[in-house]
Amino acid sequence: MTVTIALFTRDLRVHDNPVLTAAHREGASVVPLFVIDDAIAAGRFASPNRARFLAAALAELDAELRAIGGRLVVRRGDVGTEVDRIAAQVHAESVHIAADVSGYSRRREQALRERLARRDCLLHTHAASITAADPEVLVPSTGRDHFAIFTPYFRRWSEAHQRKPLGKPRGLTVPEVASEPLPEAEQLRAGPTSPQLAVGGETTGRKMLRDWLSGPIEAYEDRNDYLAADATSRLSPYLHFGCVSPAELVHRVDMSTAGGHAFARQLAWRDFHHQLLAARPDAAWSDYRPRSIGWRDDPQAVAAWRDGRTGYPVIDAAMRQLLAEGWMPGRARLITASFLAKSLRVDWRVGADHFLRWLVDGDLANNQLNWQWVAGTGTDTRPNRVLNPLRQAKRYDPDGEYVRRWVPELAHLSGAAVHMPWRANIDPAVYPAPIIECVGM
Repeated sequence: MTVTIALFTRDLRVHDNPVLTAAHREGASVVPLFVIDDAIAAGRFASPNRARFLAAALAELDAELRAIGGRLVVRRGDVGTEVDRIAAQVHAESVHIAADVSGYSRRREQALRERLARRDCLLHTHAASITAADPEVLVPSTGRDHFAIFTPYFRRWSEAHQRKPLGKPRGLTVPEVASEPLPEAEQLRAGPTSPQLAVGGETTGRKMLRDWLSGPIEAYEDRNDYLAADATSRLSPYLHFGCVSPAELVHRVDMSTAGGHAFARQLAWRDFHHQLLAARPDAAWSDYRPRSIGWRDDPQAVAAWRDGRTGYPVIDAAMRQLLAEGWMPGRARLITASFLAKSLRVDWRVGADHFLRWLVDGDLANNQLNWQWVAGTGTDTRPNRVLNPLRQAKRYDPDGEYVRRWVPELAHLSGAAVHMPWRANIDPAVYPAPIIECVGM
């Protein structure tokens, strides 16, 4: 009897999962496996928020697998060692895994391939599992290995053939393999978490997907930048962990509508950043386009930014939302990142680290390369642009509703006046004066 292993990584779903589908087609029985990677759990990128989301996502994945006759096998340790042990035990002929783009995932894949080859077990990688498009396919006609500007990439991405979503397997047979219990969040990464964190998992994510496509997406183009509107899909954590398939999402979005086109453009940005990181893994921490920027070392200013005490209400509201929810809308990310990197002139890596600590959707491709875009070291064609927080607040929170939601000590200020509390003679012990004077658009 042919046995295969479906190794889950950032594709925690049974719907439209090329890894699980291929393993099921090839093997009479399948080991659906997730390895809690000690190198990641103990590394600098580990986050209590993402650990909590991951624990819930694994529980929902196990439930989805059980609904089709399977179960999730959980191991902990070195990925290569644990996969090799199971492959030896069940005499697996192949292992299937989603292709990923970070330097670590590439090294993991190569080490796993070499180790399995010693027992004549093949490793198959599957593109367009973590992204909608294969990062290695949509390349410029110039011969370069990646697009450096988004607009031509999006044009090619929009015209490219997108694979059709795969159905979930109708039934699985899982051989007798020992499994550790499904982990609790604290077993993955201990530490304080955001009190209003979203619940992870495919079941939850697919319900959100259905709700989003049933109507709210139609207003996306007009409303997504308005901070108080909460008019974004909030699907980014589910895309990050693969609870929702990016390929299926693109397939189901109607790009002929204004809202659908604008939303698909954001999905293309996600693919664009994954392609860039695949070509330049060092861009996770090194400037993609080096610039002679004199970064400032200002611990007090950084602390004020992290805690939401800069004296600019829109900045402080966004940073407090990050701590409370482990998430904030894209416009808020742009404004707060510009404030740190362009107004305070603090190294973008300091901000990227803080975002990775709290963002439940934080990953190297999107987080780091968005920070570089804002800081002027990335792919922005206008690297010197600066977002003035007051002008941004008046444009995207004109009535002050967003600020009053997250900065309650200013809730008594009406309308746009909440964005300029210094005019209301607020006691600095209640709310601080601006830590700097800002310029920009």
